[in-house]
Amino acid sequence: MSDNQLKAVHFGAGNIGRGFVGSLLHGAGAHIVFADVNAQLIEELAAADSYVVHEVGQESRDVVVTDFSAVNSSTEAERLTEEIATADIVTCAVGPTILKFVAPAIAAGIQARSADRGPVAVMACENAINATDTLAEHIRAIVPEEELARKALFANTAVDRIVPNQEPGSGLDVTVESYFEWAIESGPFGESRPEIPGVTWVEDLGPYIERKLFTVNTGHATSAYFGYRAGVEKLSDALAQPETRAQVEAVLAETKALLVAKHGFTDAEQQAYVDKILVRFANPYLPDTVTRVGRAPLRKLSRHERFIGPAAEAAERGLSTEALLETVGAVLAFDVDSDDEAQALQADLKASPAEEIVTRVTGLEKDHPLYAGVLAQVTEAQARVA
Repeated sequence: MSDNQLKAVHFGAGNIGRGFVGSLLHGAGAHIVFADVNAQLIEELAAADSYVVHEVGQESRDVVVTDFSAVNSSTEAERLTEEIATADIVTCAVGPTILKFVAPAIAAGIQARSADRGPVAVMACENAINATDTLAEHIRAIVPEEELARKALFANTAVDRIVPNQEPGSGLDVTVESYFEWAIESGPFGESRPEIPGVTWVEDLGPYIERKLFTVNTGHATSAYFGYRAGVEKLSDALAQPETRAQVEAVLAETKALLVAKHGFTDAEQQAYVDKILVRFANPYLPDTVTRVGRAPLRKLSRHERFIGPAAEAAERGLSTEALLETVGAVLAFDVDSDDEAQALQADLKASPAEEIVTRVTGLEKDHPLYAGVLAQVTEAQARVA
């Protein structure tokens, strides 16, 4: 790489890392260092000169990604520290629960930065609200605040691109939808924003994160759980079923009412966003499945995730939650043998009192206005598996 070239270290070299974040960073002319614990994947990346991102949809195209290297984050700690110490950007797409495990490596790289380097921009690209703040807290537990303020800046992001499981034999190539959104809060950068084509810079990211989570993620998962219940395999086929589509539309009507009330989006602009999302879900070119999108139901039922999160806020405002509660029932019926969380949930339904499950899984207390509705869904699910 050249002396003035942008350098990015990205944690998580899987399909999302290569097909979304990696592709956009390549578009910015960056040299990308992929970091991952998957030794085979790292070896494949290290041996490759390029890979192809196949964008499919109404405007399909192929993007050839080049100029990257790879480092095993579990066995090459010293090299990873040096890569971060000389990077301009550090991103990650590893899942919200893994942030605490990548934080020590990022902290080590930050502390190894020389005094004459500018701060490295750290951004967590996760399906979670303010994930970068979570990552930053883990790093602050290691790096003194005065040093951290000089050597790093942290910016929350909102990311949106459907990246399904890939067909066997795809190698490093990735098929993704043509649509994407990467919104980054501009405040932490001041006047020194990196030039990344396709990024939307916003002053207040909160409304964009919640709109995406409570529309895209909520609607996507709703499609999966009702598609599973209907015995459908492909997500696009699930949306083609009138009953499933009606349920998804009902759920998104409830989250729309919350987003309009809370963030000031107009009804018309939020409905336009919903309509665009439904077209994306029904994309027949994406080989996405209901079992992939519905995986990890325990996480998806947690307090601030895509169902309980918006439903709780809607209930607190006196808004309708009927469709969201029906979807909670569909999540409770997600019984996929290969999904550890699904099997743990089914075992819990058979072994634990309904009240205990509601509090432990969803984080709702008995005095919350949503509690009774969720309790009814759990009780019904237990009667089904008894």
